Amino acid sequence: MTESGTTNGERLHDSAAYQQRAQHEASIKRNPHPDFQVVEKSRPDWDEQKSWTFTKTRDTKWTWGQGGNDGDASLKKDHVEINPHAEGRPLNYNYKLLISGIIPRPIGFLSTVSKDGSSANLAPFSYTNIVSHDPPIFTVGIAGGLSNAKDSLANLVDNGECVLNLVSEHFAEAMNATSINAPYGVSEWELTGLHTAPSTHVRPPRVKEAVFAIECKLVEVKEFDSRAVPGKKSATLAILEGVNFWVREDAINEDRNIIDPAVLRPISRLGGITYGRVVEGFELLRPDYQKEKTSGKLKDLESASKSHI
Repeated sequence: MTESGTTNGERLHDSAAYQQRAQHEASIKRNPHPDFQVVEKSRPDWDEQKSWTFTKTRDTKWTWGQGGNDGDASLKKDHVEINPHAEGRPLNYNYKLLISGIIPRPIGFLSTVSKDGSSANLAPFSYTNIVSHDPPIFTVGIAGGLSNAKDSLANLVDNGECVLNLVSEHFAEAMNATSINAPYGVSEWELTGLHTAPSTHVRPPRVKEAVFAIECKLVEVKEFDSRAVPGKKSATLAILEGVNFWVREDAINEDRNIIDPAVLRPISRLGGITYGRVVEGFELLRPDYQKEKTSGKLKDLESASKSHI
């Protein structure tokens, strides 16, 4: 799998195509460590005692017109300008830059089935997000075009269905293991030991371990042209509509409208091979204009803004 979410099994049986993909994967150089086992051994153990907590916001005394909360320290730093299409700039530099800067990202763990139902696929996609609640609409970005679609995209286009499973701490390793570049026909379910659970409105099964899973129907796919290789389709956007939700009973409130982050324990995607735990949060009230205006807190700022018109 690439960071943008290409699947792990090769749909094409052509060994040359498989080798080409393997070479591309090697060129990205995802592993930044000469010996990852040595590096990991030097790190602190996973803290099982770290529970979900709320903290105060960084500056509880922030006021209107203040700007940042760092005492203007960030304003003293300069920036560098980067042209994503500059001559000689390797394409994977943009890839690495973007996945390390657009963070954290949710992981869309997609389960799909082949058109004839003979095989099921499971793969993680880190170019995933929600864009609407009415109707529930989700997007998934997938590397490559439809002409050489791998398992998840091909299955999705063939059947128009999938399950979007959200990833939690308790199956993070299994999720990552499904990104292995196994040949077509090798089941990620069997390799990882994850369990299937029946869906109601779509054929693909849910991941039983997932605290939150969404049955989805395909709305539309759109391909994008490569800027580096004219004429090549380099990416595909899949737009999905959620038609049914599954939430573990101990994670949902009585009104069935809020999922407890302390139970969900989501894993976020960061840059490279890095993931993040979500174990801490803070709350910020959304301000009301009329209330703030009545209090007089906006008086001077309103006058200043009108003088710029």
